[in-house]
Amino acid sequence: MEAGKVRTFAGALDWPGWCRSGHEEASALKALLDYGSRYAKVLQHTHIQFQYPSAASDLLVIERLTGNTTTDFGAPGIAPTTDSLPMDAEELQRSQIILEACWKALDNAIQLANGRNLRKGPRGGGRDLMRISEHIRGGEDAYLVALGGKFKPDPEREPSDALSALHQEIFKTLAASAHGEIPARGPRGGLRWTPRYFVRRLAWHTLDHAWEIEDRIE
Repeated sequence: MEAGKVRTFAGALDWPGWCRSGHEEASALKALLDYGSRYAKVLQHTHIQFQYPSAASDLLVIERLTGNTTTDFGAPGIAPTTDSLPMDAEELQRSQIILEACWKALDNAIQLANGRNLRKGPRGGGRDLMRISEHIRGGEDAYLVALGGKFKPDPEREPSDALSALHQEIFKTLAASAHGEIPARGPRGGLRWTPRYFVRRLAWHTLDHAWEIEDRIE
């Protein structure tokens, strides 16, 4: 649980991307449970077995974190203690599979929404599909930098090819970070994201907007 002043996030430690928010702990846990079936759908074509609980009482809170302005703005901004643990080869591969599944879910949502109107309102405000997509890609660039990587797109490439290259760079940097090849601090002394927190944050951001798109289709 990550509790800010006005918003609380509930996230499943072993399942990056399965993370929802509410005004307080109870509503955050309910939202997490409500999205269990949607998260299961994201992973259904992978070999990773996921089964969500049937009741909130089956959820066990093992860590409570004090949120910050990022939390209240609408993003989980505090890394759980377990995200400081090393990422071995098995967890690295599992994380890559989950990220690929999240990207696929986003692609499916965008394809479903293409040519259709998106409802205005709190789920994304007035952003249209193109602006949502641009926001997501910008987030991926920023997250990659936070991990210790950098991507310079080739202006001559087709957008789909550029996106594929970005995702390849994400996997390359994630592996380097997991192997200890990237210093924990950047050139200006700031702490970089750990590989576990990077995967958690990227998976959440991708699915949050994939589900937003699905919910706003008229």
